[in-house]
Amino acid sequence: MPQKTLTDGTRTGAVEAPPGASTKRWWILAVVAVAQLMVVLDATIVNIALPSAQADLGFSDGNRQWIVTAYALAFASLLLLGGRIADLFGRKPAFLIGVVGFAAVSALGGAANGFGMLVTARALQGAFGALLAPAALSLLNTTFTDARERAKAFSVYGAIAGAGGAVGLLLGGVLTDAFDWRWTLYVNVAIAVVAFVGGWLLLSNHRDASNSKLDVPGTVLVAAGLFSLVYGFSNAETHDWSSPATWGFLIAGGVLLAAFAWWQTRSAHPLLPLRILLDRNRAASYLAVLISGAGMFGVFLFLTYYLQLNLGFSPTKTGVAFLPMVAALMVAAQLGTTALVPRIGPKAVIPLGFAIAAVGMAWLTGIGVGSDYTSAVLPQLIVIGLGLGLVMPPAMQLATGGVAAEDAGVASATVNAMQQVGGSIGTALLNTLAASAATDYLAGKDPSNKLVQAQATIESYTTAFWWSAGFFAAGTVIAFLMYRRGVPQQDADAPQVIHM
Repeated sequence: MPQKTLTDGTRTGAVEAPPGASTKRWWILAVVAVAQLMVVLDATIVNIALPSAQADLGFSDGNRQWIVTAYALAFASLLLLGGRIADLFGRKPAFLIGVVGFAAVSALGGAANGFGMLVTARALQGAFGALLAPAALSLLNTTFTDARERAKAFSVYGAIAGAGGAVGLLLGGVLTDAFDWRWTLYVNVAIAVVAFVGGWLLLSNHRDASNSKLDVPGTVLVAAGLFSLVYGFSNAETHDWSSPATWGFLIAGGVLLAAFAWWQTRSAHPLLPLRILLDRNRAASYLAVLISGAGMFGVFLFLTYYLQLNLGFSPTKTGVAFLPMVAALMVAAQLGTTALVPRIGPKAVIPLGFAIAAVGMAWLTGIGVGSDYTSAVLPQLIVIGLGLGLVMPPAMQLATGGVAAEDAGVASATVNAMQQVGGSIGTALLNTLAASAATDYLAGKDPSNKLVQAQATIESYTTAFWWSAGFFAAGTVIAFLMYRRGVPQQDADAPQVIHM
């Protein structure tokens, strides 16, 4: 029977959930899932529309990356601040303001009349997303306290987090083909209306950390550190690794994040209480999310290139081609969170998921210039989806489970930050490695020969897939070594909250 926790941290004893609470919780899940989908798909939905936007607004190839990078920079650097704001001032207002702000700047981006306006809108999307994403996940964490219901809820949430990139590719392709690139941004307004109305009607406000204060020095250090880290990896795509614009920012990011960790041990009101990171399963889960983010990039980006440029798929057909992976991921997410982890624990399930994903990525390296989607891509995508479905949702559940209510927002923000930083690392490393592989293949050959050019692109894709398989293989070992044996036990003394 759940206990009710007041905002001052005291527990009033066992209380019955209000009538209809169970039904209301599932509606809250639906609202949170819609909001999370909006944030996650926006990391990829614009990618397919970029060529059309570039032709319409007339910006250069060099500037094109900033449409994607501006979102990633703002989102990653402000996540911990957004999570703490939700803890301090209430998750409902943080959620609603995030939804409204995200919709407003999406409309601004859709109406952009130039590069500057579009890149500003994308940066503001990232900022409001950094407020919305941790508020959504912490709402889920504090709403579902029954272990069985919580597992089901996180299977849905984790599947959306893992498959949102593929959904973004599909939706971006459909909207670009049917209308134009601006609708990849305008569509957020329609999604936001659903999320806002549902949040307004279903959520109530709780400020579990209302007695704390915002850690301003910590906020500045972690925001600057994450910005520098993501910016440095982003520069690796357009600059050499030896460029100060790359290694300089990477070093600065590392120093700033080290200073942030030091400050958190001394701050009276730390932005990221280190007690959140000291739990072994939780730390392992954060690493699992980071590695998943880095490895998944090889699937979404390079396979999109292969399907469109080599197999001649349209943007819509490319998005549809990813759907079997999404379906497999959702099935495995339900199986992993509700059946396997509660019975045999994460030490067996999450390494197994990484191993399956690694096999799928290695299998995908068999593509060729004249390969067929049905035999050379489809089975591999299904295997990868099954593997990631056993990793992402259970890891997200374990990363936020068992934290005190006043830390739910910042713990949730850390999950999102790990996924975003992992994606940035994957972007930089795989792009660089793929480009080097293509260059090496062309050495001593006639670059004007179309067959040689096509084979060079295949070499670049398969190199990226091999490295993604390597990321997942490393995840297998790390997860096996770090997760504790046995089934995670819910702390009987931990405060249980029903926040609706």
